[in-house]
This record gives sequence, structure tokens and C-alpha cells, in this order.
Amino acid sequence: MNRQPVLEGERLILRPLTPDDRDALYAVASDSEIWARHPAHDRWQPEVFATFFAEALARGGALAIIERDSGRIVGSSQFAEVDPEHPGEIEIGWSFLERKLWGRGYNAEFKRLMLAHALVHYESAIFQVGEDNVISRRAMENIGGVLIDRTRDIERSGVMVHHVIYAITRERLANGPLSPAGSASA
Repeated sequence: MNRQPVLEGERLILRPLTPDDRDALYAVASDSEIWARHPAHDRWQPEVFATFFAEALARGGALAIIERDSGRIVGSSQFAEVDPEHPGEIEIGWSFLERKLWGRGYNAEFKRLMLAHALVHYESAIFQVGEDNVISRRAMENIGGVLIDRTRDIERSGVMVHHVIYAITRERLANGPLSPAGSASA
């Protein structure tokens, strides 16, 4: 699977993240309220963001989320490398959006684009969410993510954070809130 495709939706375009995107993406990420409930709550700080951005480029699979009408970068997301222990799934994560787009269906749109691309190649996509990150957990449930019986502890901002894992399968994408019939409510 191409982990850095160009994906086009009604309001958004996702394209490979490049080094030249750093300042525009930081303009979005510098809003501390985006990270207030996130386990990496300090990602709005310039030096922390610089590390996050460099790691995204090095890891591969990073996408810039562009608002179609304005041409502005409004967020980012990533496809992880496949975990050899779970070859039938791919992780989608490291996602964030400009706050003014929250609650307006933009999260559902970019996730739908990424899922449609990924689930041609994999049976399911997973999303790791900090256990206490209520906003992201609610967003996952709104797009049809199902909590699975697997967790992971990840170091965030110098502290080990317990993460829960949500999954969306091909069938769930086809029949859930992100399906053409269900997307009106997502």
C-alpha cells in the first residue's frame, strides 16, 4: 500500500507531508487547546512540535490535510508501518485538526478517505487513543470505531500513558457511520 497517497474528498485533500509544510502545520499545532486532553499535551511547544514533525517525516506515511477551498494546511495524520504481529491491520494515527473544524464533519471526512484507501489492502485499521482522551475517544466512536480487547502503554511527554485501541474493519466502513448511507450523520 502507498502510505503517502493523494486522497481527495469534498472539502479536504490529503497529500504527502513535506519538509516545506513545517511552518504551516506548526501554525495549526501551536494552538495549545488542541492538545489539552491529549497525552502529548505539550506538542504545541515549538521544540516538541519540531521533534514530532521530524519523526513524522522519518517514519513515512505522514499526510498534510488541506482545506480544499482555501488551500491551507489544517492538520495532519499518518499511516504507520505494518506491525508484523498484526499483518492484517494498519494503524492510522498522530492525527490533529485545526479547532475551528472540530464538530463539523472534517474528522470523519479525512478518516473516511484514509480508511477507504487502507482497507483495500488490509482487513482493518486501528487507532490508539490515550485512555483519558475523552475527545478523541468520542470522535472514534462517532465514526464507528469499535473498542477492541488490546491496549498499549506509550511514553508521552515523559510519562507512560495507557492507550486503548479502536478498530474499523472493511465491513464496519461499508455499513457504519462512514458509509455513504451513514455519512450524513458522521
